[in-house]
Order: sequence, then C-alpha cells, then structure tokens
Amino acid sequence: MINDTDTIIAPATAVSESGIAVIRISGKKALLFLKEFFCPVTAIKEFKSHYLYLGHIVNNDQAVIDEVMAVYMAAPHSYTTESVTEIHCHGSSQVVRLILELANAFGIRLAQPGEFTYRAYLNGRINLVQAEAVSRLIQSTSELSRKSALQQLDGRLSRELHEYSTIIKGLLVHIEAWIDFPEEDLPAENLSQISSTAAGVHDRMSTLLATYSSGQHVHEGATVALAGLPNAGKSSLMNALLQQDRSIVSDVPGTTRDVIEQSTHISGIHVRLVDTAGLRYSDDFVEQEGVRRARSIVAAADLVLLILDGSVPFSDQFLDLLSEFSGSKVVLVVNKSDLPTTPKNLNFFSGPVVSLSAKHGDGMGELLDVISSFLVGDYLPSSESPYITERRHYEALSAAAHHLGSFIDNIGCVDLDLLSIDMRATLDALGQITGVVSTDDLLDDVFSSFCIGK
Repeated sequence: MINDTDTIIAPATAVSESGIAVIRISGKKALLFLKEFFCPVTAIKEFKSHYLYLGHIVNNDQAVIDEVMAVYMAAPHSYTTESVTEIHCHGSSQVVRLILELANAFGIRLAQPGEFTYRAYLNGRINLVQAEAVSRLIQSTSELSRKSALQQLDGRLSRELHEYSTIIKGLLVHIEAWIDFPEEDLPAENLSQISSTAAGVHDRMSTLLATYSSGQHVHEGATVALAGLPNAGKSSLMNALLQQDRSIVSDVPGTTRDVIEQSTHISGIHVRLVDTAGLRYSDDFVEQEGVRRARSIVAAADLVLLILDGSVPFSDQFLDLLSEFSGSKVVLVVNKSDLPTTPKNLNFFSGPVVSLSAKHGDGMGELLDVISSFLVGDYLPSSESPYITERRHYEALSAAAHHLGSFIDNIGCVDLDLLSIDMRATLDALGQITGVVSTDDLLDDVFSSFCIGK
C-alpha cells in the first residue's frame, strides 16, 4: 500500500516540448520546498495561499534552473486537502527533470500513479466513486463520456447509493431492536412496512443495474460491425456512416477481404465501425481468412448491422446468415432502396429493421437513431438519474440487490437474526462501491489505473 505520509511530487502535465509544464507537490514539505528553492521577483514575507508568484527556481548553488510561476495552496483548501505547491515552468523535459531531481534530493519522492487522488480519498474530500470519476474524466473520448464523468464526480451516483444505505440502516435498526426483545413478536403490520420499504429500495437498485450496458458504451465506446453477404453494400454503408471514402466500393463481390475499421462518434458515443468481408464460402485462401476474421469480429461486437441487398430476392445463404446472427444485438439493414426492390416479408425477424440507400443517404437518419437507441438507451446527458459505468460497481450492486432480495423473500419466514445478516451484507456491498468498506487490494486496483501526477 502507498505510504501516505511522505511528501510527493510529479508532473501534472505530460512531459514533452510545450509552452508550460505543471509540477505538483503535496505534503508537509510542499511549502518548505518553495521557501528553499523559489526566489520571487518581488520580496515577500510569507506565501499567501492561492496566490500566483513570478520568480525563479534555483538549485543548491543558487544557479537558476528556470523562470517559473508558483502557487501555494494551504491545507485543507487543496486537491489532496494537504499543503500543495504547483510550479508552472517551461515545458522542457530537461527543466522538469532538474526540478524533480532537486525535490528528490530534498526528501520529496516521486508520486505513484493516482496518489494525489488517493490522498484526496483518504482525507475524505472525495469518495471512491468520485475518485474513479476523476480517472474517467481524464480518459474521456467523447462529449457524452465527459459529461457523464462530471456527473459522477459531482456525486450523483454517490448520493443515490447513500440513500439506499440510509434506508437499509433504518430498517436494520428496527430489526435489531426486536432481536433485543425476543419475548415479543414483531407485529405483522411492522413486517409488512419493512418488507414494502425494502422492496422499494430493491426496485431502485434494479433500475440502476439496468443502466450498466449504456454506461459502458458511454465510457468505453462501442464496436459496431457491418456484416452480410458479398455485394450487399457494407462498404458503401461504412462510407456513409463515416461521411468519407474509407472502404473500397465495387460491384465485384468479395472486394473487402480484410477487416477495415475507423472510429467515429454517434450520438456522443465513441464508436469503432468495422467493415468485414462478405460472409460466404470460398475456395480462395485469402477470402477464407477474411471470412474467419469477419465472424470473429461479429461475435465480439456490441452491435451488428446485418446488411441485406433489398433489390434481389432472399437467398438460402442469407436466411442461414440471419438465423446465425439473429439476436438482441442485431439490426437488419435493407440496403439499396434507390433500386427497384423485391417484395419481402420480414415479420420473422424480431429485431429492428431499417430500409435505406447507403449510396444516396436516404434512411440514414433512422439508422443512426436505431444505433443510438441501442447504445445509449434512455440515457440523457441532462438527466438527473445516475447510472453505472464501472464493472466493479455493477458487481457490488448486484451483490447488494441479491442480499436485499433474500431479505425480502425470507421476512416473516426465518428468524430475525438471519434477516439481519442479509441486511448487513447489503450494506457491506454498497460500502464497497463508495469505499466505506475497502481493502488494500481494492484500492490498489482502482488507483493503479491513474496517470502519474493525478
């Protein structure tokens, strides 16, 4: 586990050639370092908190390392709630290296990944959910992921979980009060009220758990695979979705033999579009390998756009393909609506069906809406409702819902002592999400994913 008593230092910006670099120091020696090695251009008696000073960083021989701006943030009014100093120097890797070496010689060690945020968590400034949101915000790749990370950092999910815990603690108090008086039976109306309240919390947990898929897509992005028989228009649709000529379009079947991919944004989601080889049997070794890769991509994709040439009759090959890939993650795209079409009965397909012309763009808006609906669901960036983005949160909340469900199923049928065990297990599972209940291994897993300097 990280030693949280040392004073730590790290670049808060990427070390590269740039206009400025920011170096952050947190701990007891943060102010001492400034007093020892920072020479302001205007003499001062004491450093004021949250004032930006112009001056020079000098070494032990008083030789100037760089002209810098420095700011001191007195505890507890800082990111870590400790005394914090930031040095804004020129963005030279040599300058940054010299300042870090100077600090190391002064007894300030290099911070480990996520250690500044870890200290903010340990000191009670943020909880574990908010700490993870910091990492998510740094890693956000779309506008929607940025907004959702800010929502989590603001504490929306934490407040929802806190409400669950508060209600369950109240129920546990009633249960344990009756355990202390075993000679009296818990009135039926009290049991009914407790059961009803617990069921209400369980419903809210279930609703929150259902947001996990959309939450993952918001933060992790999604893979959308384009599949179908040769010459169905997969490459044309790929280009239409990207609004650029990325895939080669040809009337010759089997033009696409390898996987072609490109990233884009759909409804604020970072989407990896993958154009695959036409799924058919071939004696050609290269095309066989393309088909094998296509099937692998389709199996792992978050969403499959199964493309049908609407200008030709159904073939047995396509019906076999449809049965192979039918499922909740498949959208049937009937392409080439600009050509004379063959009447088709698609009632046997239970998923969404979109008719369009990839060549001319007709129907593309409807397809984008369907993709958006699948990836995002009912999530709205402006919604006040929280949602889940982390696998760890999902698993812990699932465990909490399981224990609470067991309590609801058994109330009135088993001893109160056993019921209280389920209630405590529910509280422990919720506490694992926010960090109220934590282990060193859990904290190491969470903060090791952070960049150094945050």
